[in-house]
Amino acid sequence: MKHIDLIIVGGGPIGIACGLEAKKKGLDYCIIEKGPITNSLYNYPLNMQFFSSSEKLEIDNIPFISNEAKPKRNEALEYYRRIVTSNDLNINLFEKVNTVLKKQDTFYIKTDKEQYTSSHVIIATGFYDLPNTMNVPGEDLPKVSHYYKDPHFFAKQKLAVIGASNSAVDAALECYRKGAEVTMLVRGPEIGKRVKYWVRPDIINRIEEGSIKVFYNVTIKEILPKKIDIQTPQGEFSIQNDFVLALTGYKPNFEFLQKIGIQLSNDAKLYPQYNEETMETNIKNLYLAGVICGGMDTHIWFIENSRIHAKTILKSITEK
Repeated sequence: MKHIDLIIVGGGPIGIACGLEAKKKGLDYCIIEKGPITNSLYNYPLNMQFFSSSEKLEIDNIPFISNEAKPKRNEALEYYRRIVTSNDLNINLFEKVNTVLKKQDTFYIKTDKEQYTSSHVIIATGFYDLPNTMNVPGEDLPKVSHYYKDPHFFAKQKLAVIGASNSAVDAALECYRKGAEVTMLVRGPEIGKRVKYWVRPDIINRIEEGSIKVFYNVTIKEILPKKIDIQTPQGEFSIQNDFVLALTGYKPNFEFLQKIGIQLSNDAKLYPQYNEETMETNIKNLYLAGVICGGMDTHIWFIENSRIHAKTILKSITEK
Protein backbone atom coordinates (compact mmCIF):
# COMPACT_ATOMS: atom_id res chain seq x y z
CA MET A 1 0.00 0.00 0.00
CA LYS A 2 1.50 3.31 -1.11
CA HIS A 3 1.48 6.38 1.16
CA ILE A 4 1.13 9.78 -0.54
CA ASP A 5 0.69 12.85 1.62
CA LEU A 6 -1.92 14.47 -0.66
CA ILE A 7 -4.30 12.65 -3.00
CA ILE A 8 -6.22 14.79 -5.51
CA VAL A 9 -9.27 12.99 -6.93
CA GLY A 10 -10.01 14.38 -10.40
CA GLY A 11 -7.68 15.50 -13.19
CA GLY A 12 -9.73 18.35 -14.63
CA PRO A 13 -8.57 21.98 -14.70
CA ILE A 14 -9.12 22.48 -10.96
CA GLY A 15 -7.47 19.19 -10.02
CA ILE A 16 -4.52 20.19 -12.21
CA ALA A 17 -4.40 23.60 -10.51
CA CYS A 18 -4.27 21.83 -7.12
CA GLY A 19 -1.42 19.64 -8.39
CA LEU A 20 0.54 22.67 -9.58
CA GLU A 21 0.14 24.36 -6.23
CA ALA A 22 1.09 21.20 -4.31
CA LYS A 23 4.25 20.85 -6.41
CA LYS A 24 5.21 24.48 -5.75
CA LYS A 25 4.77 23.84 -2.02
CA GLY A 26 7.05 20.82 -2.23
CA LEU A 27 4.37 18.36 -1.12
CA ASP A 28 4.23 14.67 -1.95
CA TYR A 29 1.05 14.52 -4.07
CA CYS A 30 -0.72 12.53 -6.77
CA ILE A 31 -3.65 13.40 -9.02
CA ILE A 32 -5.87 10.39 -9.77
CA GLU A 33 -8.11 10.69 -12.86
CA LYS A 34 -10.49 7.97 -14.06
CA GLY A 35 -10.04 8.89 -17.74
CA PRO A 36 -7.63 10.93 -19.85
CA ILE A 37 -6.33 14.36 -18.84
CA THR A 38 -9.35 16.64 -18.29
CA ASN A 39 -11.73 13.74 -18.88
CA SER A 40 -14.87 15.91 -18.72
CA LEU A 41 -13.56 18.39 -21.30
CA TYR A 42 -12.55 15.49 -23.53
CA ASN A 43 -16.16 14.26 -23.49
CA TYR A 44 -17.59 17.67 -24.45
CA PRO A 45 -19.01 18.01 -28.00
CA LEU A 46 -16.25 18.15 -30.62
CA ASN A 47 -17.02 21.71 -31.75
CA MET A 48 -17.94 23.20 -28.38
CA GLN A 49 -16.97 26.82 -27.75
CA PHE A 50 -16.59 28.07 -24.18
CA PHE A 51 -18.69 30.89 -22.78
CA SER A 52 -15.60 32.23 -21.00
CA SER A 53 -12.71 33.99 -22.72
CA SER A 54 -9.34 32.25 -22.70
CA GLU A 55 -7.72 34.33 -19.95
CA LYS A 56 -10.53 33.32 -17.56
CA LEU A 57 -9.70 29.65 -18.13
CA GLU A 58 -6.03 30.12 -17.26
CA ILE A 59 -4.59 28.44 -14.19
CA ASP A 60 -1.49 29.50 -12.25
CA ASN A 61 -1.11 32.58 -14.53
CA ILE A 62 0.00 30.36 -17.42
CA PRO A 63 -1.11 32.17 -20.62
CA PHE A 64 -3.87 30.53 -22.68
CA ILE A 65 -3.62 31.75 -26.27
CA SER A 66 -6.59 30.89 -28.51
CA ASN A 67 -7.54 31.73 -32.09
CA GLU A 68 -10.69 33.52 -30.95
CA ALA A 69 -11.54 35.37 -27.76
CA LYS A 70 -13.62 32.39 -26.61
CA PRO A 71 -11.63 29.18 -27.08
CA LYS A 72 -12.92 25.86 -28.34
CA ARG A 73 -12.71 22.41 -26.82
CA ASN A 74 -9.63 21.30 -28.78
CA GLU A 75 -7.70 24.43 -27.69
CA ALA A 76 -8.58 23.83 -24.04
CA LEU A 77 -7.46 20.20 -24.26
CA GLU A 78 -4.14 21.34 -25.72
CA TYR A 79 -3.70 24.01 -23.06
CA TYR A 80 -4.31 21.77 -20.03
CA ARG A 81 -2.39 18.84 -21.52
CA ARG A 82 0.67 21.03 -22.04
CA ILE A 83 0.47 22.25 -18.45
CA VAL A 84 0.46 18.66 -17.18
CA THR A 85 3.31 17.50 -19.41
CA SER A 86 5.55 20.58 -19.25
CA ASN A 87 5.30 20.70 -15.45
CA ASP A 88 5.71 16.92 -15.19
CA LEU A 89 2.76 16.68 -12.82
CA ASN A 90 2.34 13.42 -10.94
CA ILE A 91 -0.95 12.18 -12.40
CA ASN A 92 -2.35 8.66 -12.69
CA LEU A 93 -4.71 8.39 -15.65
CA PHE A 94 -7.42 5.80 -16.35
CA GLU A 95 -7.54 4.95 -12.66
CA LYS A 96 -10.88 5.24 -10.88
CA VAL A 97 -11.16 6.02 -7.17
CA ASN A 98 -13.79 3.72 -5.69
CA THR A 99 -13.62 4.45 -1.96
CA VAL A 100 -12.12 6.98 0.43
CA LEU A 101 -12.25 5.87 4.07
CA LYS A 102 -10.81 7.73 7.04
CA LYS A 103 -9.56 5.91 10.12
CA GLN A 104 -8.20 8.17 12.85
CA ASP A 105 -5.90 10.62 10.99
CA THR A 106 -5.30 8.50 7.90
CA PHE A 107 -7.28 8.23 4.67
CA TYR A 108 -7.45 4.85 2.93
CA ILE A 109 -8.04 5.26 -0.81
CA LYS A 110 -8.93 2.28 -2.96
CA THR A 111 -8.95 2.50 -6.74
CA ASP A 112 -9.55 -0.08 -9.44
CA LYS A 113 -5.75 -0.47 -9.73
CA GLU A 114 -4.11 0.35 -6.40
CA GLN A 115 -4.53 1.11 -2.71
CA TYR A 116 -3.13 4.19 -1.01
CA THR A 117 -2.94 5.88 2.36
CA SER A 118 -2.89 9.64 2.64
CA SER A 119 -2.94 12.45 5.19
CA HIS A 120 -4.95 14.86 3.02
CA VAL A 121 -7.49 14.44 0.20
CA ILE A 122 -8.93 16.93 -2.28
CA ILE A 123 -12.11 15.99 -4.19
CA ALA A 124 -12.25 17.82 -7.54
CA THR A 125 -14.46 15.51 -9.56
CA GLY A 126 -16.74 18.09 -11.22
CA PHE A 127 -20.29 17.21 -12.28
CA TYR A 128 -20.23 15.81 -15.83
CA ASP A 129 -20.24 12.12 -14.90
CA LEU A 130 -23.91 11.54 -14.15
CA PRO A 131 -26.74 12.79 -16.39
CA ASN A 132 -30.01 14.00 -14.92
CA THR A 133 -32.29 11.20 -16.02
CA MET A 134 -35.95 11.75 -16.94
CA ASN A 135 -37.13 8.43 -15.49
CA VAL A 136 -39.53 7.73 -18.35
CA PRO A 137 -40.22 4.42 -20.13
CA GLY A 138 -37.81 3.86 -23.01
CA GLU A 139 -35.04 6.13 -21.69
CA ASP A 140 -32.70 3.12 -21.72
CA LEU A 141 -33.24 2.36 -25.43
CA PRO A 142 -30.07 2.31 -27.58
CA LYS A 143 -31.34 5.28 -29.60
CA VAL A 144 -31.25 7.55 -26.50
CA SER A 145 -28.08 9.31 -25.37
CA HIS A 146 -27.41 11.86 -22.62
CA TYR A 147 -24.15 12.92 -24.29
CA TYR A 148 -23.62 14.58 -27.65
CA LYS A 149 -20.39 14.41 -29.63
CA ASP A 150 -20.62 14.90 -33.39
CA PRO A 151 -23.49 16.06 -35.65
CA HIS A 152 -22.44 13.91 -38.64
CA PHE A 153 -23.94 10.83 -36.96
CA PHE A 154 -27.47 12.30 -37.15
CA ALA A 155 -27.48 13.39 -40.82
CA LYS A 156 -30.81 12.54 -42.55
CA GLN A 157 -32.27 11.25 -39.27
CA LYS A 158 -35.29 12.37 -37.27
CA LEU A 159 -33.63 13.70 -34.12
CA ALA A 160 -35.35 14.81 -30.91
CA VAL A 161 -33.28 17.09 -28.67
CA ILE A 162 -34.65 17.24 -25.14
CA GLY A 163 -33.63 20.38 -23.23
CA ALA A 164 -33.14 24.10 -23.82
CA SER A 165 -29.71 24.81 -22.32
CA ASN A 166 -26.42 25.58 -24.09
CA SER A 167 -25.69 21.92 -24.80
CA ALA A 168 -29.16 21.26 -26.23
CA VAL A 169 -29.16 24.41 -28.37
CA ASP A 170 -25.66 23.74 -29.74
CA ALA A 171 -26.63 20.16 -30.62
CA ALA A 172 -29.88 21.21 -32.29
CA LEU A 173 -28.18 23.84 -34.47
CA GLU A 174 -25.20 21.70 -35.45
CA CYS A 175 -27.32 18.65 -36.30
CA TYR A 176 -29.81 20.74 -38.29
CA ARG A 177 -26.92 22.15 -40.33
CA LYS A 178 -25.66 18.63 -41.04
CA GLY A 179 -29.03 17.55 -42.43
CA ALA A 180 -30.91 16.17 -39.44
CA GLU A 181 -34.64 16.77 -39.04
CA VAL A 182 -34.53 18.33 -35.58
CA THR A 183 -37.37 18.67 -33.08
CA MET A 184 -36.67 20.30 -29.70
CA LEU A 185 -38.70 19.19 -26.68
CA VAL A 186 -38.53 21.84 -23.95
CA ARG A 187 -39.90 21.42 -20.43
CA GLY A 188 -40.28 25.19 -19.91
CA PRO A 189 -41.97 27.97 -21.89
CA GLU A 190 -38.89 29.15 -23.84
CA ILE A 191 -35.24 28.61 -24.77
CA GLY A 192 -33.04 28.91 -21.68
CA LYS A 193 -32.05 32.42 -20.57
CA ARG A 194 -28.44 31.33 -19.92
CA VAL A 195 -27.86 30.16 -23.49
CA LYS A 196 -24.77 31.89 -24.96
CA TYR A 197 -25.80 35.36 -26.06
CA TRP A 198 -24.36 34.95 -29.57
CA VAL A 199 -26.19 31.61 -30.06
CA ARG A 200 -29.64 32.34 -28.60
CA PRO A 201 -30.79 34.56 -31.52
CA ASP A 202 -29.67 31.87 -33.97
CA ILE A 203 -31.82 29.14 -32.41
CA ILE A 204 -34.82 31.46 -32.04
CA ASN A 205 -34.58 32.48 -35.70
CA ARG A 206 -34.31 28.85 -36.84
CA ILE A 207 -37.40 27.99 -34.79
CA GLU A 208 -39.37 30.99 -36.08
CA GLU A 209 -38.60 30.17 -39.70
CA GLY A 210 -39.60 26.54 -39.17
CA SER A 211 -36.19 24.99 -39.81
CA ILE A 212 -36.18 23.49 -36.32
CA LYS A 213 -39.46 22.37 -34.76
CA VAL A 214 -40.13 22.94 -31.08
CA PHE A 215 -42.68 21.94 -28.44
CA TYR A 216 -42.70 23.97 -25.20
CA ASN A 217 -44.06 22.99 -21.76
CA VAL A 218 -43.55 19.34 -22.69
CA THR A 219 -43.75 16.23 -20.55
CA ILE A 220 -42.16 13.14 -22.09
CA LYS A 221 -44.57 10.23 -21.67
CA GLU A 222 -42.67 7.39 -23.36
CA ILE A 223 -39.82 6.82 -25.79
CA LEU A 224 -40.47 4.04 -28.27
CA PRO A 225 -38.23 2.54 -31.00
CA LYS A 226 -39.75 4.68 -33.78
CA LYS A 227 -41.54 7.49 -31.97
CA ILE A 228 -41.87 9.60 -28.81
CA ASP A 229 -45.12 10.19 -26.98
CA ILE A 230 -45.36 13.64 -25.37
CA GLN A 231 -47.90 15.66 -23.38
CA THR A 232 -48.26 19.38 -24.15
CA PRO A 233 -50.78 22.08 -23.15
CA GLN A 234 -52.36 21.48 -26.57
CA GLY A 235 -52.77 17.74 -25.92
CA GLU A 236 -50.88 14.48 -26.50
CA PHE A 237 -48.72 13.94 -29.57
CA SER A 238 -46.65 11.14 -31.08
CA ILE A 239 -43.51 12.27 -32.90
CA GLN A 240 -41.82 10.03 -35.45
CA ASN A 241 -38.23 9.62 -34.31
CA ASP A 242 -34.93 7.83 -35.01
CA PHE A 243 -32.65 9.19 -32.24
CA VAL A 244 -32.97 11.11 -28.99
CA LEU A 245 -30.42 13.44 -27.38
CA ALA A 246 -31.64 13.89 -23.81
CA LEU A 247 -29.46 16.87 -22.85
CA THR A 248 -31.11 17.49 -19.51
CA GLY A 249 -28.00 18.42 -17.54
CA TYR A 250 -25.60 16.62 -15.24
CA LYS A 251 -24.89 16.31 -11.54
CA PRO A 252 -22.04 15.49 -9.17
CA ASN A 253 -21.66 11.97 -7.84
CA PHE A 254 -23.46 12.59 -4.54
CA GLU A 255 -23.42 8.89 -3.65
CA PHE A 256 -19.60 8.99 -3.72
CA LEU A 257 -19.54 12.07 -1.45
CA GLN A 258 -21.98 10.48 1.00
CA LYS A 259 -20.02 7.23 1.12
CA ILE A 260 -16.97 9.25 2.15
CA GLY A 261 -19.03 10.92 4.89
CA ILE A 262 -19.38 14.44 3.49
CA GLN A 263 -22.58 16.04 4.76
CA LEU A 264 -25.08 17.38 2.21
CA SER A 265 -27.83 19.94 2.76
CA ASN A 266 -31.30 18.58 3.49
CA ASP A 267 -32.93 20.09 0.41
CA ALA A 268 -33.01 19.57 -3.33
CA LYS A 269 -29.78 21.57 -3.81
CA LEU A 270 -27.65 18.98 -1.96
CA TYR A 271 -24.94 21.51 -1.13
CA PRO A 272 -21.91 19.75 0.38
CA GLN A 273 -20.69 21.13 3.71
CA TYR A 274 -17.35 22.95 3.64
CA ASN A 275 -15.60 25.94 5.18
CA GLU A 276 -15.57 28.74 2.59
CA GLU A 277 -12.29 30.13 3.98
CA THR A 278 -10.37 26.85 3.67
CA MET A 279 -12.59 24.57 1.48
CA GLU A 280 -12.28 21.90 4.20
CA THR A 281 -15.35 19.68 4.61
CA ASN A 282 -16.89 18.34 7.81
CA ILE A 283 -14.16 15.68 7.61
CA LYS A 284 -10.84 17.06 8.82
CA ASN A 285 -8.15 17.29 6.10
CA LEU A 286 -10.62 16.46 3.31
CA TYR A 287 -11.27 19.33 0.92
CA LEU A 288 -13.57 20.15 -2.01
CA ALA A 289 -12.52 22.12 -5.09
CA GLY A 290 -14.29 23.32 -8.20
CA VAL A 291 -17.80 22.82 -9.55
CA ILE A 292 -18.64 20.06 -7.08
CA CYS A 293 -18.94 22.68 -4.32
CA GLY A 294 -22.25 23.90 -5.77
CA GLY A 295 -24.25 20.71 -5.38
CA MET A 296 -27.12 20.65 -7.88
CA ASP A 297 -26.51 24.33 -8.66
CA THR A 298 -23.87 23.45 -11.25
CA HIS A 299 -23.98 26.99 -12.70
CA ILE A 300 -22.50 28.60 -9.56
CA TRP A 301 -18.90 27.47 -9.92
CA PHE A 302 -16.84 27.51 -13.13
CA ILE A 303 -13.14 27.22 -13.93
CA GLU A 304 -12.83 31.00 -13.84
CA ASN A 305 -14.14 31.49 -10.29
CA SER A 306 -13.02 28.22 -8.68
CA ARG A 307 -9.38 28.11 -9.80
CA ILE A 308 -8.61 30.08 -6.60
CA HIS A 309 -9.60 26.96 -4.63
CA ALA A 310 -6.17 25.44 -5.30
CA LYS A 311 -4.28 28.22 -3.50
CA THR A 312 -6.88 28.36 -0.72
CA ILE A 313 -6.63 24.63 0.00
CA LEU A 314 -2.86 24.34 -0.21
CA LYS A 315 -2.51 27.38 2.07
CA SER A 316 -4.68 25.59 4.62
CA ILE A 317 -2.72 22.35 4.31
CA THR A 318 0.72 23.95 4.58
CA GLU A 319 -0.29 26.17 7.51
CA LYS A 320 -1.32 23.04 9.43
